[in-house]
Amino acid sequence: MRRDIANLAARLMAEDGISSYSLAKRKAAKQLGAPDSEALPANQEVDAALRDYLALYQGDELRERLVLLRREALEMMRLLAVFNPYLTGPVLDGAAGRYAEAEIELFADSAKDVEIFLLERNFSFEPANIRHTGRQQGQNQPEARLRLDGKVATLLLSIYPYILERMRCRNPHTGQVPGRANAETVAALLELP
Repeated sequence: MRRDIANLAARLMAEDGISSYSLAKRKAAKQLGAPDSEALPANQEVDAALRDYLALYQGDELRERLVLLRREALEMMRLLAVFNPYLTGPVLDGAAGRYAEAEIELFADSAKDVEIFLLERNFSFEPANIRHTGRQQGQNQPEARLRLDGKVATLLLSIYPYILERMRCRNPHTGQVPGRANAETVAALLELP
């Protein structure tokens, strides 16, 4: 049952754009007739099933999407170089489903500095919700998150104080320390100068 729930949760995440592991697992368990199941898989199991699903059913599309999303992210990272940008999340680690956003971490004295920078360059953006995890509220959390539409993808900018640039937090969904890449590393992934 646990494996079935993980596989269905992965399909729901890939096909329906569900980004919450918890929600995907609960929906999958309910659809499989085990809504109060104690057999819910760990987020790592769902993540592995998601990668398998994407490789099997969306392989060619995934490769094309990753190139487009990484190029868009790199362009924005180069523009925002003054804020020490890092690409993170599914676009970096290769698990970007159809609804994935390019996630970029920025480091600034204040989130207002980034907002002013974007406004001066005629970018429109909207605040994105900050999901607080089990850690103490505000601890190692972004000061702000901004969502803006790029040419081919939505970009999610998480703005942290400079002091947190060297600190790495575990992903609340997988328990892993997420990877992150600076502009040079993303260019190397794309084999660009």
